[in-house]
Amino acid sequence: MFVTVVMNDATASSSFPDGIAAAHADPATGYGRGRRRWLALILLSVLMIAALAGVFGGGKTRAIVVSGPAAQLELRTPRVIRNGEFFESRIRVTARAPIAKAVIAVDATLWRDMTINTMIPAPAEESFKDGAFRFDYGPLKPGETLIIKIDGQINPPLFAGTEGTVAVLDGERELAALPLDITVLP
Repeated sequence: MFVTVVMNDATASSSFPDGIAAAHADPATGYGRGRRRWLALILLSVLMIAALAGVFGGGKTRAIVVSGPAAQLELRTPRVIRNGEFFESRIRVTARAPIAKAVIAVDATLWRDMTINTMIPAPAEESFKDGAFRFDYGPLKPGETLIIKIDGQINPPLFAGTEGTVAVLDGERELAALPLDITVLP
């Protein structure tokens, strides 16, 4: 014995769950078809390419170099970083002339809302003067290189970014200075 079921529009629409209509099941006009699917795919692809290009932070850090007659200052640090993330910076000072007292000066505005965890090698003296943290590393002979590794973390209140200057001094005399801005993303 076979039962024949005749479906009309009222019966067909009731076979779908609430909020789903027969048009959603139609392959030609259903949800996710046509332009919307391609637009979502293009948007996802653009976001993935931007992330791979380092637009949202991460990736290799490029060196920023400034040279003066007595010293060359090179800095490697992330230019785009996310809030709460740990980071590493490297400062390299190469003496071109004798430096009696190599001092690294970092503007306080640059390290605002950051925690600096370690600085290797540790400076002989640390001080704060003229709005900058100063780290004394002693004398450098011509051709001698000083490499400093700094580990830090971006604190939660820092948003949008920060800027300041990193400089190498001979006592009080500035030998080379490098302006720096860091973008901080949420």
